[in-house]
Amino acid sequence: MTRDPLFDDLVLGDLAARPGIKWSRAGDGELAAWVADMDFAPPQPVTDALVGLVRGGDLGYPEWLLTGTPLREAFAARMAGRYGWELPAVEVREHTDLIQGVQLVLHLATSPGDGVAVHTPGYPPFLQTVESMGRKRFDVAVRHGADGWDMNLAGLDEAARSCRVLLLVNPHNPTGRVLTRDELAAVAEIARRHDLLVISDEIHAELVHAPHAHVPFASLGADAAGRTVTFNSASKAFNLAGLHCAVGHWGPPRLRAVLDAHPSDLFGGVSSLSVAATLAAWEHGTAWQRRLLVVLRRNRDRVAAWLAERGGDDPVPQATYLYWFAARHLGVETGDVVGTVRRSARVKLDGGPGFGQGHEGMLRLNLATAEPVLDELLHRLDTLRA
Repeated sequence: MTRDPLFDDLVLGDLAARPGIKWSRAGDGELAAWVADMDFAPPQPVTDALVGLVRGGDLGYPEWLLTGTPLREAFAARMAGRYGWELPAVEVREHTDLIQGVQLVLHLATSPGDGVAVHTPGYPPFLQTVESMGRKRFDVAVRHGADGWDMNLAGLDEAARSCRVLLLVNPHNPTGRVLTRDELAAVAEIARRHDLLVISDEIHAELVHAPHAHVPFASLGADAAGRTVTFNSASKAFNLAGLHCAVGHWGPPRLRAVLDAHPSDLFGGVSSLSVAATLAAWEHGTAWQRRLLVVLRRNRDRVAAWLAERGGDDPVPQATYLYWFAARHLGVETGDVVGTVRRSARVKLDGGPGFGQGHEGMLRLNLATAEPVLDELLHRLDTLRA
């Protein structure tokens, strides 16, 4: 396995001392592989941009405060260059993070009791958001098929009959499934037939492993674009989640007008530091990201081979740095599988019922760490089978 000093020269003791949620929530001596933060430092141009802004002494109100940030033009250019999706920059808005954006759409476009379709297993904050906002959640179970994770389009079509909104996550968290263009076209037809508003979470789009390719849902055509709010961010692809910065392409004109009719500060905003970091990542982080993808694929293949040696048959992720697999492959059959792994192997993973009903025996492993840390993590998990 090829080591990359940019990503593999991390020291476990330094990681354990970090104040962020990933490692601070792990107990003494535990390895943290749960929340979707990478262990890697962001690209040097991002650090340089942040340090330069602070040393320059101008942390006052930014010039773009009343006009919208330069992220609007930058995002439009990035979508066109990477995916051939031509979108008007004037339709882009800034948000503090993806969850805020999703909650904002549900707040503005739906009412308590309205149905929201979502694939499960699903990102727990999304599932919790639908419930806490009083919307009715319709779970569409992702199925383990002969060719990998099946997104169950028939089940989605059935659920859509009772829904106002589809919360689409592509690439999918936690399975790492990347929907094909044909599958997305089928989803678009379901959305058109049932007149669904689509919220498309595409935050992992830049972490897709070849030969798979990301297709923005709204790029499928005028109807898809006109009913979709697409959210994206540099937070996952460049490890910037703590800066709280995301963008949304608000395709539905009426919904965008409803948003813009509110006071500009009502829903919070992004900071000059988060905008500078995002721009630096998008404009100067390509070489770093290419090296990152090599390391993530290497780590993914390492976990896949390790699981296969233990009888694991869970599909290999096509994107992201998250691996969704059955706890039974570790010899953990029932009960609180996350708690059992943590107590017995001293490894903090995610998983279990928080990802939706029927997933009590599943685990989600974050593999975005240095090679020696990943090797120690897998060694500890092996002790569960001893």
